[in-house]
Amino acid sequence: MPSAPDEVAVLPLRNSVLFPMSVVPINVGRPRSVQLVEQLLGKDRALVGVVTQKNPDVVEPTFEDLYGVGTLARVVKVIRMGPSNYSVVLNGLSRFVIRDELGLEPFARASIERITEARPDEKTIASLQAKLRDQTRTVLGMLPNLPKETAGILDNVREPGALADLIASNFPEEHASIADRQGILEAFDVAERVKLVLDLVNRQLEVLQVKDEISARVQQEMTRSQRDYVLRQQIKTIKEELGEAAEDDEIEQLRERVARAEAPPEVERAAKKQLGRLSDMQPQSAEYNVARNYVEWIADLPWSRTTPDQIDVKHVRKCLDEDHYGLSRVKRRIVEYTAVRQLRTDKKGPILLFIGPPGVGKTSLGRSIARAMGRRYGRISLGGVRDEAEIRGHRRTYVGALPGKIIQALKKVGTKNPVLVLDEVDKLGVDMRGDPAAALLEVLDPEQNSEFVDHYIDLPFDLSQVTFLATANYHAGIPPALKDRMETIEVPGYTRTEKWHIANQFLVPKQIAEHGMTDEQLRFERDGVESIIDFYTREAGVRNVEREIAAVCRDAAVRLAEGKEVVGEKVGRAHVERVLGSHRHRPELTELELRPGIAAGLSETSAGGELLFVESTLMPGKGKIHLTGSMGQVMKEAASTAVSIVRSRAEQLDLDPRWIEKKDLHLHIPGSRAGHDAAGSGLTVFASVVSLLRRAPVRSDVAMMGEVTLRGNVLPVTGFKDKVLAAHRAGVKLVVLPERNERDLEEIPDEITSELEFRAIRRAVDVLDIVLLDQLPDPMTGERSPPTAGAVHV
Repeated sequence: MPSAPDEVAVLPLRNSVLFPMSVVPINVGRPRSVQLVEQLLGKDRALVGVVTQKNPDVVEPTFEDLYGVGTLARVVKVIRMGPSNYSVVLNGLSRFVIRDELGLEPFARASIERITEARPDEKTIASLQAKLRDQTRTVLGMLPNLPKETAGILDNVREPGALADLIASNFPEEHASIADRQGILEAFDVAERVKLVLDLVNRQLEVLQVKDEISARVQQEMTRSQRDYVLRQQIKTIKEELGEAAEDDEIEQLRERVARAEAPPEVERAAKKQLGRLSDMQPQSAEYNVARNYVEWIADLPWSRTTPDQIDVKHVRKCLDEDHYGLSRVKRRIVEYTAVRQLRTDKKGPILLFIGPPGVGKTSLGRSIARAMGRRYGRISLGGVRDEAEIRGHRRTYVGALPGKIIQALKKVGTKNPVLVLDEVDKLGVDMRGDPAAALLEVLDPEQNSEFVDHYIDLPFDLSQVTFLATANYHAGIPPALKDRMETIEVPGYTRTEKWHIANQFLVPKQIAEHGMTDEQLRFERDGVESIIDFYTREAGVRNVEREIAAVCRDAAVRLAEGKEVVGEKVGRAHVERVLGSHRHRPELTELELRPGIAAGLSETSAGGELLFVESTLMPGKGKIHLTGSMGQVMKEAASTAVSIVRSRAEQLDLDPRWIEKKDLHLHIPGSRAGHDAAGSGLTVFASVVSLLRRAPVRSDVAMMGEVTLRGNVLPVTGFKDKVLAAHRAGVKLVVLPERNERDLEEIPDEITSELEFRAIRRAVDVLDIVLLDQLPDPMTGERSPPTAGAVHV
């Protein structure tokens, strides 16, 4: 009989049903449930509605996922187990029915009606209660390892409804499903409830009796010589009694899959051994699932499956040209690589490492190579991998163990000779779980990887036919031993013209098609694409160019979806500005003021080349040098070296030798522009300091690069092409470079060299005649000649 409605918080319960008069601890870890428990903290005799959810896999259930009948419970105790994890002890009080849903946030709340049990017919219920009590005693007697006082508890419970709830709440889970328990909870009629519980007890009694009969039968057949055969005979008898043999079919299917895998003899023996163990195990046991998963992995690996190579140099060149614009040097090396593989029969060759900024097509080069060779393609992302087991796999003794990324990739592609791209090898990490880069040494060594052993499979797998390629953004992040096993191919950034061709041939058609339009509806003009390249992106690759083209396409797609006509629309500079807004970037040299102490250099970052500004100033002090900005240790040492050259050669540079006695020098690099090649900024620091002391500004259209030594020599830099491309993007007219980098000018496209002037130098002092303008007058005296005594005025 329902009572007046109450408003209570609702606590969803998974895989369990709470009954009245029972005390149960539960773990709470879901966000809504945690908020509910935290609100109840400190409240005496707090009440909560406990309702079982229909599907235990739902993480945050709604009222549609919950049963309509639950148990009102008192919170007895709350124990904090962790930051967002509690153990709550609940005491069931009475049944209730959910009448109205009051909301789900911050936790579920509902209006409920408590159920008051009607008094049953004494004669009918007494007979049912006695039978239930007797049958339960019989079951308890057949169950081993039960406390002696268990049977006494039955005698202490007098109410038939409470007796049924007590037995149902303590019934073994394998013999009473959630639906069965919920059905008992929803049985408001006491007699009906006792009948349901009695039916459960009778079923459990039949199971125990059959089990005892089987045990007795097996015991009679046992002899001393058959003791090692007990488990198998018992399982066989159980299957005969139940008429179930599904697991035998499963084992036979696994056996057939292993045979079709055509694995080496050693692998077949290991698989058959595990299949023999499976035959002796119960399917419900955890060991059965572990052994079955292991055999499935063995059966699914491509031990002998390969795809025939279709290596043809002309076809390779055609595929590369179809998929990528430019990159002539990179394509030439790939064609050479495939030509050697076409001529050699052992299929062994170098492992190629593509290094370059993001968005230049390193990963897609691997896909093109796989297509050209007729092989399947797989990609393994190594960014952020810190555990050696990610490469070699986990041993099967661990819960949830799996093979490493190499074996997983081979299973996914389904052949033993795919093209596997190891992406972002410079992002590998190291911690207490091992060094994944060290695990890759065996994988990438052609002399060792023919017997690669994954910890999970624990059997040798031949990786010698796999074509491994690797990608990275920068050299410094790759361990030397790993880099030594690969041949490096630099993939430089793109010029402005190359970006336009890529956008015109690849990106624009792709984005128009992906947005459900045709080139008859939307047509990108050259000035529109160049506007995106110049004013809305600043990168070495074309990733952001594609994003901005997609934004223009989305604008047209919205108008098309609204029913407006979009036919023959031309995307020019004005159209781009209307859609994308005001310019986001401008030529970087506009940031350079024509004043002493400011110089522009060129830096190499993981995103390509970048313009680097060095600012210097003097202030009263005691001869200290202050270095600020995004300077790493190498950058600080390069700056200190450049300042030391100025101090040691002050007279040769027409400076006062005591210029820093009563002054402090402050060097600053604005923004985060130091980059990776920090030592290559030494020449820029040198020019900045001399410019400051001479009061002679540096030309605003000049950028320089080079590492300086204490002897005043200028050493070559890395990432030369990316730096020159950055200078061209920034509007630089003159680039000062180390003499030993002159030979690298051959890599620079003609369209760049025709617009830039290059001056090569051997010594640091040579840069002064090239970049310094006339001196500005002294603000104190108005003189232009450099000071010969005292401090320098700035």
